[in-house]
Order: sequence, then structure tokens, then C-alpha cells
Amino acid sequence: MSEKMTTIVTENGGAVLNGPLTTTATKSVTPELLKNELDKRIVKIRPMSTPIDQISRMGGTRKAGSMVVDYYSVDTKPMSAKLVSSSESGQYSGRVCFILQTENNKIFQATETVLVPSMAAHRRDKKEEMLVLYVISAGIEGVKVISINNYDAGEGMYTLPLMPEGTELVRMGKAAKELDVQTPQFEALPVKCQNYCQIFKAQVEQSTFQKIADKEVGWNFSDQEEVAIIDMRLGMEKNFLFGSKLRFDSLETDDEIMLTGGIWYQTNHEWIYEKGKFDMSSLVEMSRSAFTGNAGSSRKVLIGGSKFIEALHKLEITRTISSSEVKTKWGLDFTEITTKFGTFYVMLSEIFDQCGHEYDAFVLDPEYITKYSHIPFHTERLDLRGSGVRNTEAVVITEASCLVLRYPNAHMKVMAV
Repeated sequence: MSEKMTTIVTENGGAVLNGPLTTTATKSVTPELLKNELDKRIVKIRPMSTPIDQISRMGGTRKAGSMVVDYYSVDTKPMSAKLVSSSESGQYSGRVCFILQTENNKIFQATETVLVPSMAAHRRDKKEEMLVLYVISAGIEGVKVISINNYDAGEGMYTLPLMPEGTELVRMGKAAKELDVQTPQFEALPVKCQNYCQIFKAQVEQSTFQKIADKEVGWNFSDQEEVAIIDMRLGMEKNFLFGSKLRFDSLETDDEIMLTGGIWYQTNHEWIYEKGKFDMSSLVEMSRSAFTGNAGSSRKVLIGGSKFIEALHKLEITRTISSSEVKTKWGLDFTEITTKFGTFYVMLSEIFDQCGHEYDAFVLDPEYITKYSHIPFHTERLDLRGSGVRNTEAVVITEASCLVLRYPNAHMKVMAV
């Protein structure tokens, strides 16, 4: 008498007794084991149509324990701030002190040096330099500074020239005293963010008679599943890009419905150009904005609508900007554009056209995008005939997931006005 097949799960793994190793048994012991292979098959289905979803799958998916994903994002400390006002405040070491109010006083710390690129400083030896300041203290009252290199011969001391509102102040290195063993601390505290996993579904049905009928071509149930997955991924791509984060209750069943927030709205870093006026100078300016001031990668993905790609395609190659052969990465074919600031992997996405963003684009730093999955991509076969619903074979395809941007300012929106 044969014994019933059973599976045993232990801390170090599992075992199958009295039967062969099947996918069902595998899932009962290690449900994540088969997911990677399934993802490898999914990314082969028309990858060029859904580049964002493609890159996120190829980069690996993190398991989310809940439909609500809490994650932390952090950006580098800003390197500059604009001046709002200044006022004289006594003297320090024979130099006139000033209290500066800026757009962001918090980025400055005591002992830092500050460069004012737009202001000239006249040294005591008559040499001219860019104005440099030294921060004595920084707090709620403002940033207390003295001039390092601007000498006023009339007053006979170092002081600040008149700086108009909007003058840019650039943080430089700290200048500690010889006996200092400590310095004001700087900790990059991440900001807690949240996104919702959205349940994406597709269903394929085929009647029993359709299944057994003769067909002119080899069109079978797997082909229909592939078409359904294509349509499902196209819908997911739009949500991942332009979706609006929301949770609400269904009036019909009292179940909660969650909509995921798109990555378009997760970054405030943007670059704006005028429609019909994208030229080589614009490309250089866009590259500068995309690759500087955010400590991101030197290679980023540039995905855009047809009008943006058309404008990009009309540009002439120069000796400082080159367009090389097609490069394949993450299963996608890109055109590589190299500038002195960094390299773009460029491709067209018709999703932008369909969503009214044909003149726009998104610069994605693939190192800092994460996909969270609460329910991994999987299929379930429904016995509708056995349950008396209808005489069909059905498959339901499901995934509950979302995309999040870490280091949001490493990514950038390109928008036309």
C-alpha cells in the first residue's frame, strides 16, 4: 500500500516524502524559488514596450510584507543656497561680521568656507579673487560670516561688499583650528516615504469546444496568455510612471482598493525646455542638470515620447557629443549618447505619447530604483467548468507591486512648455 506524499519544512530547508519533486511541492516549501524563472520568461515578452517595468524586473524585486510599502529615500546635502538678506552684526577677529539669511540656512555649519562666485573680492595686496566667506556659526538666527579676502581700504578692515538678493552661496570645505579634535556633525537622515502596491490582474478564458477545434495556425492557450501579459504589462507601465497614489473602499464589497503612485511624481528634480527649440545647447544643459549636483550614476536611462525623441534625433553629432551604436542592456535596445557630463541610454516609449507626454522624457538612474512585490507575478488556473460557472478553461494572472525611487534627485523629469 502506497503512502501519501508529504512535504516537510525545517529551518534549513525542506524535503518531499513518498513522491516526486513537483512545482506544487516546491512552492509549499520554498515559494520564492520558482519566481525568478517566471520573471525571466516575463521580461522576454515585448520588452521594448514597457522599459520601466523591464528595468525594474531585471534589477531584482524586493519582497514586501504588506500592500503598504514604507521605504526611506535620502539625497545628498545641497551644495548651495541663494541669499535672502544680510545685516551687519559686530566684529570678529578684526573683521566685520554679517548675519546672512538664505533659502536654506540648515545646510551651513560652523567652520565651513563659502564661495560667492558672482562677487569679486579685492585683497589687501590689490589682487582680485572671487569672494570667500568663513562661517562662524549657523542656526535659527541665520548664518554668521566674515569675509576672508575682501578688504575695504576706506574702512581699513575686511568686510562684505553689497550682495543683492538671490546671490548664490556655495558650500566649500571646513577650516578647523589646529587644536580642534571635533567638528560640527553632519548626518544624512533619510526621509520615510510610502507607496501602495496595486493589484494588477488579467484573465484568459477558452471554451472547451474552442480548445479541441481544428485551427489553421498553432494558436493555443499559451499564446493567449502571452497576449494578456503584454496588455497587463502595458497597463502596469502607465501606473508605474503616471499613477496617482490612493486607497479607498469598494462600495460593492467593502474591500479596500489601492492605487500605486507613479515615479513621475516621486522626484522634484526637473528640467524644462521650450517646444520646438531643443538644440545642441539644450542637450548640453539637460546633461548638466541630469548628471550634476545629485551624486548619481554617470550612466542613466533617458526614456521619452515621440516628439522628444524626434527633436533629439535631429541634432547633429559634434566632437564633444557622440552617438554610438545601439547598445543592449536589461534586454532593451538603446541608442547611446555620450556627453562630457555623462552617458544617456536613450529609447522611445509610446506610453509617453498615450499619456499626453509626447514632448516629455524621464531620466532614470537604474541604480536607484526599486520594485517591491507583495504578490509576485503568478498564474492560477480556475476550474469554471467543475464549479458550474461556464464550460471554459481559465487562467488568472496576478501581481501586486509598486516602484519607488531612492535618491529621488538622481532622477529627472524633462518637460516641454
